[in-house]
Amino acid sequence: MLPKFYQNCAQNVLTPTQYKMLEILVMLLQFHKTVTIEKLSSIFPQPIKFESRRRSIQRFLLIPQLSIQYLWFPLIKRWVRNSHMRGHKKLIFAIDRTQWRSENVFVISLIEQKRAIPVYWLLLPKRGCSNLGEQKELIRPLLRLFKGYQILILGDREFHSIKLANWLDSKGITFVLRQKQGTYIRQDNQSYQRLQSLGLKPGISLFVSSIEATKQSMFC
Repeated sequence: MLPKFYQNCAQNVLTPTQYKMLEILVMLLQFHKTVTIEKLSSIFPQPIKFESRRRSIQRFLLIPQLSIQYLWFPLIKRWVRNSHMRGHKKLIFAIDRTQWRSENVFVISLIEQKRAIPVYWLLLPKRGCSNLGEQKELIRPLLRLFKGYQILILGDREFHSIKLANWLDSKGITFVLRQKQGTYIRQDNQSYQRLQSLGLKPGISLFVSSIEATKQSMFC
């Protein structure tokens, strides 16, 4: 079922009736391995008509207490605190965007033991790349949630902009952003050079300076 600290977090924001509803849905999900409301409604152990069960589940899933901020953030914050008890205060996050069916999903994940754990996500109302405003919107909640931790953010070539680098630097966030081979950079007191001329290998990071900003980049 649910670990004890999951139960505590859920009971803090849900009424007893709502919590029992959550327990039943989790049990059904674990046993039947389905997430469709139609299927869950047909097997939900409630002595009412199918249509009434379906509406009941739909209403429950729309309550504000099931939002990311109310339910998921306390869980992930406590999990991080418990798993970093020995004073390890560094967290690594990766930002990425993917097209899933008709949805453009923009997500930031915690990297832990070679696993990516989604922490926060946005459904972008468009196709294609994210912009700076959306990138800030995705990252800002983490600054409040993990205040006091050292944060490193990894991003692929979609997130190579100097404006994003400047903003991250202003927030005290370390970052590694992938760059194109043809990007021109200038290190302190040197002329501009293309990245491909520097002989960089994957996994090697380089501090890059420009007229507008100093940013840390990685060529992969």
